[in-house]
Amino acid sequence: MRFLKTDIEGLVVVEPVVFTDERGHFFESYNEQLFEKNGISTKFVQDNQSVSHKNVLRGLHFQKPPYAQAKLVRVLSGSVLDVAVDIRKDSKTYGQHYSILLSDNNGKMFYVPEGFAHGFLALEENTVFSYKCSNFYEKNAEDCLSWKDNELDIDWGIDAPVISNKDNIAISFNQFKSPF
Repeated sequence: MRFLKTDIEGLVVVEPVVFTDERGHFFESYNEQLFEKNGISTKFVQDNQSVSHKNVLRGLHFQKPPYAQAKLVRVLSGSVLDVAVDIRKDSKTYGQHYSILLSDNNGKMFYVPEGFAHGFLALEENTVFSYKCSNFYEKNAEDCLSWKDNELDIDWGIDAPVISNKDNIAISFNQFKSPF
């Protein structure tokens, strides 16, 4: 695996080494020793999976402390535009975002530590999105920033995605008081 640091401290793109032959291909999607060797010692306790239709946007979600979650995300089928927003108030990149194309074809994974809001836009029908979480889901700790916030200035490449009611009423970044 290759671990590629981004311009935002803590966000890491993970590229697996893929072994291909006449039968298909194989790669490790997680190896605790390799992650620790590359500075990621997160213990994952819950795996989640979603299936989304094309143009479904989920996010920008996070859980407040003490239920905050780090995530290791990847696409099993289809593709997404994946976005993480730094919401760590003492970070020099507070309010900045990083976006990446994740797909079943490129096999890339994205490590998002605690202190980030996270979301994705499904770019294909029946996109299967998988993520490992470092903490269990706690409904009372969940929160959401507006995906279309002008201050965050995220280019989703779409004006009217399919979103949930929860995402539709999410707060703007300038109303947000970070618990991180």
